[in-house]
This record gives sequence, structure tokens and C-alpha cells, in this order.
Amino acid sequence: MDQGELDRVAASLAAFHAQFAPLFGRKEAQRRSEQYVRGLLVQQTDRRNAENVAETIEGATPRALQRLLTEAPWPTEPVIDRLQAYLGARLNTPEGIFVLDESGFPKQGKKSVGVTRQYCGALGKVGNCQLGVFLAYVSTRGHALVDKRLYLPPPWTDDPARCRAAGVPEQVGSQSTADLGRAMLRQARAAGHLQGHWVTGDDAYGKVPTLRDALDAEGWTYVLDVPQTTPVFTQPTEVVVPPWSGRGRKPTTPRLAPDAAPPQSVQAVADGLPVTAWHALTVAEGAQGPRTYQFVALRVWESRDGRPGRACWLLLRRNLGWERTALLSLQCAAGYPAAHPGSGRGGPLGHRDRVRDGQRRDGPG
Repeated sequence: MDQGELDRVAASLAAFHAQFAPLFGRKEAQRRSEQYVRGLLVQQTDRRNAENVAETIEGATPRALQRLLTEAPWPTEPVIDRLQAYLGARLNTPEGIFVLDESGFPKQGKKSVGVTRQYCGALGKVGNCQLGVFLAYVSTRGHALVDKRLYLPPPWTDDPARCRAAGVPEQVGSQSTADLGRAMLRQARAAGHLQGHWVTGDDAYGKVPTLRDALDAEGWTYVLDVPQTTPVFTQPTEVVVPPWSGRGRKPTTPRLAPDAAPPQSVQAVADGLPVTAWHALTVAEGAQGPRTYQFVALRVWESRDGRPGRACWLLLRRNLGWERTALLSLQCAAGYPAAHPGSGRGGPLGHRDRVRDGQRRDGPG
């Protein structure tokens, strides 16, 4: 957006900001928050820091904007709640979908909160970066980011002095990206502005059994990517407690029955399917036309410590004409057809692609 475009929507932007301004406290902080929003919209550089933003807004200074972000005493929770209320009035539907995603933001130096060497999607490799976890909401009415968290890796959480020096509150402890995603879902549900029971995300979340368990226990219906090595059972499998040999402790832990088939990786399951098992479905409209993939849905059982766990749907997806298969785990409520709710046009997979297309490019701080 250039300055001319911003001028044309100035009245709408002022009305939008007025709904949030009181949450920033003093008049000076409210004015600086409006300057910061305007600066984010018009500045053209990839590095969106206070100095670059201040250069684009008359009357703003890097120090004043930086203080707004790091020192001014306004809590973020009321702002998030107000944002979700604002968006709820415009996007909410009973069949809304929540999308979990994370994004790395390359950084120089070691002082930015949470910065460390870790995998950064923007770089496509391990690099010095911050990692943000984001929650989006998608419905037939549109989509938007509705919450965010900054991930603190062990080099930070294991160093209280470093956290204090950077201004990290003492009550902020160690949480995985899955923990942060779950906390945002709980907060959004408790606020009540955005409805929906679907959750989707990539394998950073799908690979975490405790997150899948929590989503199931809390009544969410989820579609989560899982790694290709994820083991599953493709048929009901018997477990037995081994007979006691007469020596040592009596066995109490069930194991697979001697003639039971072991679990397979989801990649092995996909490789063993006939060509006729795959069905083409269009999930969304893309910039280059319809996004169509081939799908298979199978009833499987999770493998937990080598033993069968919960029954779930395994939804397999592959690109048309490609050998490689994208693999997803689909946990449905009873009565849901496996392939339709997760993969059809307007379903969680298509909506997640829309969110990724519009992934914001500014960092967490």
C-alpha cells in the first residue's frame, strides 16, 4: 500500500483504530499506536522495525514507537479479545475453522526475545530467527489471523537472567509450539466471539500425540498433517498380557498377540494402495486455477508404544501426477464421511491453503 492508497481509506482506518485505542491507555500511547499501524501499512522494506516504520510517518520517532512496543504498560490480551470480537461480527459462522501455523523470522544478533538457531521456514534451513505461532479463523465469509504467541526455545527458558534482561515476564515458562497453539484455541473458545469445531495444522502439530489427545478430549474435530513415518494399524489388532514364565515379576503390560500384524508407517500404507483407490477432489480455487488433489480415506488405529490406540481416519493426499504423497491424519466425530469434511471444496484443507497464501510477512517483534 502506498501513501495515496492509505489516504483513500484514512477514514475507515481511523474508525477501525478508534475501537482499539482506549486499550493502549494514555493519549500519547493511543496516538503512537495509530502511527505504528499506519507505518506498517505503507512502509515497503522487509524489515519492519520501529526505525523503518518511523521513517514513513510524519511526527513518529523510532524511540517513541519502540517504547510503545516494549515499555508502555498495555496488556495484549484485551487487544486480542477486542480483535476477535471485531472479526466475529464479520466472519463468524457455526462451521468456522481454526488454523494453527508457525512462521520463522530471520534475525541478526542475540537480544531479540526468543531468537536462537532453529529451523526457519523463510530461510528453508536452520538459521538465527524468532518463531511465531499463529491462530487463524476461516469461514465462508473470509479469513483472518486472530491470535499469536512468541515461542521461547530452551536457550531462553533455561536462562532466567537472559529473560529478565530482555523483559520477559517471570510467569512465562517453557511451552512447546503445540502448547501455545492449544492455549490460543482454548482462549478463543472461552471468549466466544468465533464459533467452529474444526482445527487444522501441519505436522509440527500433528506429530504431537498429546495435542491430538487434548483436541479430542476437548471436543475439537481435527485434520492435522503427520510425518510419513507415523505408525498406524490398518485393522483391529489383538493385544495380550504375556504368560508368566514363573520367574521374576508377573507381566502386566499388554503386548501384540503373537500372530498380530505389526503397525505400518503411513507412507507404507499409501505405497500399498492400488491406483483405483485414489479419488480426485478440488479443495480450493488458487491463483493458477482449481487446486485438485487425489485422496484416500482409511479407518486406522493409532500406534502408541507399539500397541493399537484410538481409532481414527487416515486421509492421504497426493498431487496429481506426482509420486510423493502428502499425508494427513483426520479425526472425525461419529457419522462424518471421512473424505468429504476434510478434503472437499471449502473444507479445512482448502481453507488452510488460503491462510498460507495470505500468511503475513511481518515478524513478532
